[in-house]
Amino acid sequence: MIFHSFLHPATGCAGYLVGCGGQGVAAAIDPRVEDIGAYAAAAAARGMQIRFVVDTHVQADHRSGGRLLAEKTGARYALHHSAAVRFSFEPLGDGQVLELGNVLLRVLHTPGHTPESVCLLVTDRRRGDEPWFVLTGDTLFSGAVGRPDLPGDAAASAGLLHASLERLLALPDTVEVYPAHFAGSACGAGLNGKPMSTIGFERRHSPLLALDRSAFVARVTADIPERPAAMEQVIRFNLGDPA
Repeated sequence: MIFHSFLHPATGCAGYLVGCGGQGVAAAIDPRVEDIGAYAAAAAARGMQIRFVVDTHVQADHRSGGRLLAEKTGARYALHHSAAVRFSFEPLGDGQVLELGNVLLRVLHTPGHTPESVCLLVTDRRRGDEPWFVLTGDTLFSGAVGRPDLPGDAAASAGLLHASLERLLALPDTVEVYPAHFAGSACGAGLNGKPMSTIGFERRHSPLLALDRSAFVARVTADIPERPAAMEQVIRFNLGDPA
């Protein structure tokens, strides 16, 4: 397996290149528009073709480079099929598997942060049939969870988020967690500066994950960060709205 992280401490953004080195195929996950050249170069240096570009959701704190990277590399740009964007894309469904040689990415629809949010459960068949790690987008962070207010009804979204987190917590403790953000991002409250974790560590040490649904909804709706001034403009760009 090839796995490369693109981390930006100043903004708390994280993106990933993952794929099969033997077959020379990869997927780019949550790329920023500023980083499309770096993704293309990283793939080329490893002799890999980017087959898919996936945004785990319509991002709110950075301009997505997903469509531009797909155009540059000939990849298919993918979002969950419910994404209410103004452009065409490859629709993803819950349980769908993206095959990258010996590497499999299974789509988990995890609404809550946004209605179209997904996580990608990654398996390397050369190592075994069990999942190795999960790319959690803005659903589960290291030490925190995604903010639920972006779709509008924070309480309803928080309830969906609780159900999505329960689904992730059903994964084995050993599964590693790689989110789309870490400390420095406004996409959640209390994000850790360590940009990865494991399901087991979060289960044991994240107080939010021990709460029942009603207590969880009350806590996360009472602890929502202020929206940065540029957030609405970024969302419009990522939806494909005219400037």
